[in-house]
Amino acid sequence: MVSGALILFILLYFFGQTIPPAKPVQQKMNSQSTDRQSIKFDDLLLKAKQKISPEQAQRLLKLENAVTRGDVKEQQIHVYHQLARFWADSAHIFEPYAYYTAEAAKLENSEKSLTFAARLFLDNLITEGQPAMQHWLASNAKVLLEKALVINPANDSTKIGIGACYLFGNISDNPMQGILPVREIAQKDPGNVYAQMILGLGGKRSGQFDKAIERFLLVVQKQPDNVEAVFNLAECYEEKGDKANAVKWYEAVKKLVKVPEAQKELDKRITELKK
Repeated sequence: MVSGALILFILLYFFGQTIPPAKPVQQKMNSQSTDRQSIKFDDLLLKAKQKISPEQAQRLLKLENAVTRGDVKEQQIHVYHQLARFWADSAHIFEPYAYYTAEAAKLENSEKSLTFAARLFLDNLITEGQPAMQHWLASNAKVLLEKALVINPANDSTKIGIGACYLFGNISDNPMQGILPVREIAQKDPGNVYAQMILGLGGKRSGQFDKAIERFLLVVQKQPDNVEAVFNLAECYEEKGDKANAVKWYEAVKKLVKVPEAQKELDKRITELKK
């Protein structure tokens, strides 16, 4: 398995996570429901507050009080955005940043704001390894995407995002509920890179590496510089024991990555595979 350090460097550099993601965990889809747990935002917020300074806590309290005083929707939207910026820029903690961005988006109720907020949860969902957090991320993303779909029922990207919530979010006893709509979109439009990526990631997570490789290869054909697809190709080949192709695609990742630390991790992985 690829080292956590390598995953961290690549994800941080290319996908701009606010906080380092948990190491992905191989998880059979049919076991998701047994691990489902509940996370409350209040608990996440309490933990986040324990990590900030007294000065930051005072500033935060003023913002939180402003929310309760804001009886006009535009005022509430403004304060939610301020809270989101505080947690992103000052505290550098993802969960409250995403939550308050989502709260603002719900009030704004535009397709753009709803899908932007949902993508924050989805991007972290793909790399999250804890079932309870998967459930929290996916549940929040799903609410936002369903609201966006009401505004624009023809948006395939929104439908794919909802499918991803079911595939990776630990929110349903039947993950096929998420796979089928995404598969239909991919069949209708094989060039839909987002659909192919989600199906590839779903295949990888369920241990269907050959199917995942087919999907990732379609993405790379359309987007040769898509480092996420290339990286996942390398991992899939490694997982199925095809060292030659794993080395080939890790070498391709190395050409795309400009971070010296990540390149060193890739070199280590390549060397180990060549033994």
